[in-house]
Amino acid sequence: MLLLGKLLSLCLITLCGCMCQKHDDQHQAMFLAGPMTNEQVKSLNGKPPGGTLLDAFDCSHPIPPGSRQYFEYLHSRGVTHFKVPLSWAQLLPTGLPSQPQRAVVTCYQTLLGQLLEVGLQPLVVLHGSTVPEVLRSKYGGWENQGLVDMFQQYAEFVFEEFGELGDSWVTLSGLDELKGAELQNALDAHTTVYRPLPPAVKGNIFPHHTTLTYASLFQKYLDFLSIKVQYDCTIEQNLAEELIFVGFLLKYSHLNSFSTHFSLYLIQPHQSDDTNKRNEPLTSSCSMTYYKTWSNFATMTSSERDAFLNDSFPADFQWATSSESFKVEGGWSEGGKGETIWDHFGHQGLAFENQTADLACDSFHKVDYDVYLLRGLHVNTYQFSISWARIFPSGHRGSQSEKGALYYDKLINALIESGIQPVATLYHWDLPQALQNYGGWTNTSIVEAFKDYADFCFSRFGDRVKTWNTFSSPWVVSHAGYGTGEHAPGIKDYVVASYQVTHNMLKSHAEAWHVYNDKYRMKQGGKVGIALNSDWAEPMNASRPEDIAAADRYLQFMLGWFAHPIFVDGDYPATLKTQIEEKRRVCPSSEPARLPVFTPEERKRIHGTADFLGLNHYTSRLVSNSNGGCTPGPQGVGDFQTHVDPSWSSTASDWIYSAPWGLRRLLNYISTEYLNVSKVPIHITGNGMPTEYSGNTLSDTSRIEYMRSYINEALKAIHWDGVNVQRYTVQSLMDGFEGPQGYNERFGLHHVNFDLPDRPRTPKQSAYFYSQVIEKNGFASKNQVIYAPELKNMKSNKVPPMPPSTVPSQAKDVWRKFSSQTNFQRKLYHYGTFPQGFSWGVSSSAYQIEGGWNADGKGPSVWDTFTQKPGSIPGNPNGNVACDSYHRLDEDFYMLRALRVKSYRFSLSWSRIFPDGRRSSLNQKGVDYYNRLIDGLVAHNITPMVTLYHWDLPQALQNLSGWDNVDMIDIFNDFCDFCFATFGDRVKFWMTFNQPQTIAWSGYGLGQIPPNIKNPGIAPYRVAHNLIKAHAKAYHTYDDKYRKAQGGLVSIALNADWIEPKDVNVPREVMAADRALQFQLGWFAHPIFKNGDYPDAMKWQVGNKSELQGLSESRLPSFTEEEKSFIKGTADMFGVNHYTTKIVSHVTAQLTPQSYQYDKDLSEAEEGDSPTTAISNQRAVAWGLRRLLNWIKNGVATDTKTTVDDTDRVFYYKTYVDEALKAHNLDGVKVKGYTATSLMDSFEWLNGYKVGFGLHHVDFANPNRPRTPKRSAHYYYQVMRDNGFPLPDDEKTLYGQFPKTFKWSTASAAYQIEGSWRAHGKGLSIWDKFAHTPLRVSNSDNADIACDSYNKIDKDVEVLKRLKVSHYRFSVSWPRVLPDGTNNHINEAGLNYYHRLLDALEAANIQPQVTLYHWDLPLALQKVGGWENETIVHRFRDYADVLFSRLGSRVKFWITLNEPYIVANLGYGYGTFAPGIVGKQYIAAHNLIKAHAEAWHLYNDKYRATQGGLISITINSDWVEPRSPYKQEDVDAAKRYLQFFIGWFAHPIFNGDYPHLMKTIIRKRSLAAGLPKSRLPEFTPEEIKRINGTHDYFGFNHYTTVLSFPRMSNPLSRGTGTTHDRTWIESGSFWLKITPFGFRKILKFIKDEYGNPPVYVTENGISERGAVDLNDIHRTHYYENYINQALKAHVLDGVDLRGYTAWSLMDNFEWAAGYSERFGLFFVNRSNPTLPRIPKNSASRYASIITCNGFPDPALGPHECLNPEPEATSTPIVTTAPVLPLNMVDFLGLELSPQDAEVALYVIFAFLLTSVLGIVFVVYRLLNTKKKLKRAAVESVKMERM
Repeated sequence: MLLLGKLLSLCLITLCGCMCQKHDDQHQAMFLAGPMTNEQVKSLNGKPPGGTLLDAFDCSHPIPPGSRQYFEYLHSRGVTHFKVPLSWAQLLPTGLPSQPQRAVVTCYQTLLGQLLEVGLQPLVVLHGSTVPEVLRSKYGGWENQGLVDMFQQYAEFVFEEFGELGDSWVTLSGLDELKGAELQNALDAHTTVYRPLPPAVKGNIFPHHTTLTYASLFQKYLDFLSIKVQYDCTIEQNLAEELIFVGFLLKYSHLNSFSTHFSLYLIQPHQSDDTNKRNEPLTSSCSMTYYKTWSNFATMTSSERDAFLNDSFPADFQWATSSESFKVEGGWSEGGKGETIWDHFGHQGLAFENQTADLACDSFHKVDYDVYLLRGLHVNTYQFSISWARIFPSGHRGSQSEKGALYYDKLINALIESGIQPVATLYHWDLPQALQNYGGWTNTSIVEAFKDYADFCFSRFGDRVKTWNTFSSPWVVSHAGYGTGEHAPGIKDYVVASYQVTHNMLKSHAEAWHVYNDKYRMKQGGKVGIALNSDWAEPMNASRPEDIAAADRYLQFMLGWFAHPIFVDGDYPATLKTQIEEKRRVCPSSEPARLPVFTPEERKRIHGTADFLGLNHYTSRLVSNSNGGCTPGPQGVGDFQTHVDPSWSSTASDWIYSAPWGLRRLLNYISTEYLNVSKVPIHITGNGMPTEYSGNTLSDTSRIEYMRSYINEALKAIHWDGVNVQRYTVQSLMDGFEGPQGYNERFGLHHVNFDLPDRPRTPKQSAYFYSQVIEKNGFASKNQVIYAPELKNMKSNKVPPMPPSTVPSQAKDVWRKFSSQTNFQRKLYHYGTFPQGFSWGVSSSAYQIEGGWNADGKGPSVWDTFTQKPGSIPGNPNGNVACDSYHRLDEDFYMLRALRVKSYRFSLSWSRIFPDGRRSSLNQKGVDYYNRLIDGLVAHNITPMVTLYHWDLPQALQNLSGWDNVDMIDIFNDFCDFCFATFGDRVKFWMTFNQPQTIAWSGYGLGQIPPNIKNPGIAPYRVAHNLIKAHAKAYHTYDDKYRKAQGGLVSIALNADWIEPKDVNVPREVMAADRALQFQLGWFAHPIFKNGDYPDAMKWQVGNKSELQGLSESRLPSFTEEEKSFIKGTADMFGVNHYTTKIVSHVTAQLTPQSYQYDKDLSEAEEGDSPTTAISNQRAVAWGLRRLLNWIKNGVATDTKTTVDDTDRVFYYKTYVDEALKAHNLDGVKVKGYTATSLMDSFEWLNGYKVGFGLHHVDFANPNRPRTPKRSAHYYYQVMRDNGFPLPDDEKTLYGQFPKTFKWSTASAAYQIEGSWRAHGKGLSIWDKFAHTPLRVSNSDNADIACDSYNKIDKDVEVLKRLKVSHYRFSVSWPRVLPDGTNNHINEAGLNYYHRLLDALEAANIQPQVTLYHWDLPLALQKVGGWENETIVHRFRDYADVLFSRLGSRVKFWITLNEPYIVANLGYGYGTFAPGIVGKQYIAAHNLIKAHAEAWHLYNDKYRATQGGLISITINSDWVEPRSPYKQEDVDAAKRYLQFFIGWFAHPIFNGDYPHLMKTIIRKRSLAAGLPKSRLPEFTPEEIKRINGTHDYFGFNHYTTVLSFPRMSNPLSRGTGTTHDRTWIESGSFWLKITPFGFRKILKFIKDEYGNPPVYVTENGISERGAVDLNDIHRTHYYENYINQALKAHVLDGVDLRGYTAWSLMDNFEWAAGYSERFGLFFVNRSNPTLPRIPKNSASRYASIITCNGFPDPALGPHECLNPEPEATSTPIVTTAPVLPLNMVDFLGLELSPQDAEVALYVIFAFLLTSVLGIVFVVYRLLNTKKKLKRAAVESVKMERM
């Protein structure tokens, strides 16, 4: 703003006399400015007035045009009143009221009106002490009584003209100049005016500058007293003493009973009148705002100050938490991120205990984990910072990292998807080190760099981010980063650098704001502000004015340093500038500070550049005045010292003390000082406290009290003070790297375990507290309004009666349908989604989680009794506390919110509601607990699904024989009746019993679980009988009494394994499998869902057994006809718990003892091909779920060693849910929902706490029972979010064609196909010897004959022609050409074979691709060391020379070595391939690389010019993904895997040397193992130069993908282990899984890592083993998908892909696997001596892809390339019958058609039995021989083909 004029030489500070009054008393502090002087009028007009300069403006001249702006400025600075002296002489020149000067009257009226319009109240002074000349000439002075009368007339005139415009009046001013009679008459004049004050006159009236003695006499004629105190700033005068003396006089003059007005005149040194000074903004030299704020609170008692406000925040209030990039992200060098100053700081060992932020919380990989926490917290806003160096590694746009931007895209999208608004901070302290190297924030060029960075962020993320902080706590950067040097970048320069940094940050902020304002605001509609940090400053001694002034200076040096330029006037505060200038004056020889100066243009550009003021506030300080001397820094320059009150609570930080009331005062101060004009809101962008990393970090009660108090102070500021606060942000979401303190200080709401690589996050108690505050929107008592779900089932949904099951039942149709499935068909992953409205849930049960076993009147259950008895369960675990859910409902709600489940299935504890099992013992506190649970679920839009009985029978009822007592039917019904009546208004899904078969058999038959009755032949049947009737009665009670009003569903949850007959073609095995199903599931399902009676198969079996046992009647009770009618159809849905699949065989079981088990006449076995779990005999057989064809709830257990990284459980859900999806989408089963067991680890019945089914880990050793989400929780959330498994982009087919010049090929290798191992002078190879060595090759196979290609060139070329390939890749047998490996003797017969092959290929128009070496080293060379002997380099060069010279004119495509990784690692490392050497892999590899280089140079130098061919090397590699993409250590393991695989050979050839990572690791581990040097040889500089660039293309073999994780089983290894995703389809090779997505990824890796060389895929294929099936659908699938991924790599990723080769042309000798693994497109029938090549179906498909040169789009119609050509001959093809979906899904006679299933399977809740199946573990047991074989072959299988 243009405020012209000098600094006021007069500043009036008005104080209320009654300072003890409360802050809201009517006597508020008056802050007075004025009067306006004629000198100011001159400045405001820009020219001097025409007349004489008078002291006060008297309306003798017009009001200057700048006056209104001047008044607005004063109001913005906290001024409340403005003094306006009236001129008696100007108003009434003749002295007569009848003759006023109208222009002057109008002038004063205008002036007073302007003041009122801007919010200033006029303090009108009628007259000073000087009598107007016209009256003095007549009356003389005040000694004349006549003047008193004239003054009264004048006063009446003034009140008449201006009375409506003023509320405070001064009658006479300057009375201290009068004495005796003059003073007495003047006071009489005042009295005369005061007594008849007209009603129209507002406000108070008083004389000014009177004496205390006379004032005491006229108290009744005063509204308040005005006293003038004059203070000269230029002399050594103690202002405090002056004010204290005045107070003393007031007290003893009895004038302290009414308000007193002090006018404090500060007389300042004379200032020059130059233009620049005149144009300086008009600024008060004393802070009215601080004093006003402080004084409003200063007189509060501590109880008044700390009074708690139980109220709510505004409805649209924003609740947030925050993080900062360098504190949480980790991934310090991931994705090309540049080093930051904090990375540099940590790497220099400057943080606590040399800690770094390299990994931090690993948030770079854990977006899903962090957003999970935010959902649990219930925040609606998340504030995070962007790492400048992750976006622009060098700090400039030219270095942009797309991977960095994608990380923030992912985070922002995840937030919005979860309904959380992102708030992004552009800069939170982590400057790119590259910029710091040039001075960082001290370099003015950084302004433009920051502007460009902000521009990018706005353009990239601004469509989703609507709130931006340019900087967070910039004061810390200036102070600690460049002033004290405590923070990065560690610069210690508080004289120059600190102030220059602030200067540049302010300009950078302004530029960023203007970029947004000019380019993005209109389109994006967001807001940009700045987050400033500030303490509150309280005077150390409230009675010392100098301490008050020091406190104000403290705020100006901290907050004002940044806020004043942005929010006030574009420049630094006057106090700051004055203080620095004064210090520079008094310290000429030791400059303590140098404050840069903004130009007028800069001030204008900076001012107003904020849409809100962000406040980071943590603590307060007591401030005292001091003489700082010439010491640099705020305290020295600012002349203050800081202190803390000993009563303030301390924290783990030595700078944060809890003083909550300071927040309210600071908010008031900010609102008045900075936002009075702009009116922008305040966002609290950071508030929190740290705790130490020690003790019970999860029970952070001190943080809870801190948050509670500070949040309440913000609430008071909003409600009581009218401050516009719109957001509150807790610092921080989770523990992180806290700069110099490292991880020793913890600010997080969530504990992060930095000792574990998973970096698990666990909510602290403060997280639960904060979520409660958010839920209530403050602290008001919440009257929760619960909306019951819509009533949909007001009529009975009883399943209609069905005919009884046949024997065997229609389960045979299910077996018939699926029995012919191949493993490929069974495992082929199905992508798709469930229907809208699908119900995703999670479950628990009362005894397993609640604890509180005897709390609040709960009675004991049978499980309480059982577990209290020592020895009942190994280790004596019990459910006394369990997860303590009885006391921790909010913690359970947190998990459910975070998961976003639609339903929660839990059970009621019968003995908590009825302690003795009967209604008469009703326990209201138990009822209250379930009401709170149900109400909370409904409030969070989670459907409660309630099981009435989950095994925990009241012990009092078991004392009456429990379920073996028929009276239990009515007792249970009464319990159900009560529950329906009490909870049914909100609960719409009921299960009567969970797994009644387990109750009957395990509880009353085997006696394994309570009540531990062992009566296997009789009790189970009686108990089941009573359970079925109890269920039916409860169902009818609901149906008759409650359904119409409540509209819910009632059913029962049954358990069932899927049963497969041992041989589906043997009738008695089929009948045995059917019996197994009927005895388990049909036992209860048949009466309820069919005809009210047991299955015929069961009645027949038990009846016959009973008769054979000599019993007069069946041990299986019978139902009466009435009971059958009563029971049948008593279910509204079909609920099944499913865990595993069993294989069943018929047996004739023993007759004694009588037993339900023996009644079945069968034996059960595990399905041996599926993974084991933590529970014995419970394998994870995913495909059995589909066959069970039901809506399921299931779960899987892991042992307690598995905490949060439960990869096996992820695989379990990935497979089981997909089987449910297949049942729905492919089989027509109307699956309605899926419930996962369980919400969290809990008491797992007989397994105690040894296994865990939970999606959340519970630490049962911690009394707080902290819950930590496992990886499976995040995975299950993703499945629920996606509603299944939508087809990922990686799996979508890309239609298009390869370039016309694309090379299509297939391949073989000499040793694998040629045979004739001793024919025509061929020498022995290392594989000849290896294959003839016992136990080296599977099945003792060898390649003596192989495919006999040496004699079948015509047959091989014939099949090549059928494939339509343009090229054929084959290798030359080195010992066939050079029998002893040297060129001393060339075997012409051997060469002739290759000439004949080339002739045949040329005739067929097929181009050769020749490999010089494919593993069959001449044995003669191996005898002298083979690839360990450096002389082999020259031997190989000589061999190449022979081939180039003899074949080069016909061969234009050469490969020097095939897969040197396999040669070195398996041949010379593990010894599983020829020549079987161990531990010499690095030496062999070294020579292989040099040999390749020499062969390349030979061709390049000697033959290229004449032959014009291409020559390179073929390198093989898997693609690798981290086993957990959320773990940095797994990501690092994947990098190591790639560098030790593909990088081992590609790096030297394409980049010049071994990978740095590989060299570093091998050297470190070699030295650690005691070796004198690295096991990895070094290349000389000359060798590096010679090897680098020896390629014309990148030959690449690829087959599969692995998952990698760190493993240090061998200290000399690369430190990685591998595994596979369980959904990946197997092949005939245990190392090869079908993973097409990896093919594209590794091709892209080659492009990025090695400069996008031309790539020829020289091998790619898949194997099978076992029975021959020419309908090799898995291979067709493989080629279609892999080749399509190659097309994507070329078209979408820009990979320079030139050709593709299928491995292999035909089945052949697969090295150590012999002939057991078959990769061929053509089957070689080895049982036929002629070895015919028979095409598999995949050959036809590959030929069609070649003919089409890709994949024509079917949307464009049939393409001619797909028309099959007639075959000259036909070969019979063995096929497998396709699997056709059935319209009827039948088993157990339930005839579940798609229509019937809509009702029968409407909802199925399955609940997990204690010891039932656990999550899938990898198979950890194999035969010892197999284990040894696999260990040896683990690395050998990494080859792309064997």
